[in-house]
Amino acid sequence: MVGIHTGGVWVAERLHRLLKLPKPLGQLNIAFYRDDFTRSGLHPRVTPSTLPFKVEDRHIILVDDVLYTGRTIRAALNEIFDYGRPAGITLVVLIERNGRELPFQADVVGLSLHLEKDKHIKLCGPDPLSLEMRTVHE
Repeated sequence: MVGIHTGGVWVAERLHRLLKLPKPLGQLNIAFYRDDFTRSGLHPRVTPSTLPFKVEDRHIILVDDVLYTGRTIRAALNEIFDYGRPAGITLVVLIERNGRELPFQADVVGLSLHLEKDKHIKLCGPDPLSLEMRTVHE
């Protein structure tokens, strides 16, 4: 199991603990793999990813908090493949919302939401975890 920094790691930590998985949890920081961080105002922090297991020929459960445009997932896949070629990847997300720009679909979804373009949902945490709805004014 691999969580995407930051919210995906929080969700993955909870799932990993509840499922009592024997392998350690991996963490991806995909900031430098994003193709939109300068345009969206994101500023990448230099924190390393941690994959404490061999990726090659292994099935990976990739966990994120919110699936929106698909750009985070594309970046995460690019980084995972830098470590090796997995046998398969299952995408698990807490929230799936409308607005996809890239053709990614989660295999497991906690909640699907239809939101107006000016609305955003964010996972806040890590303790306690909570969802926050925001209106974005451009």
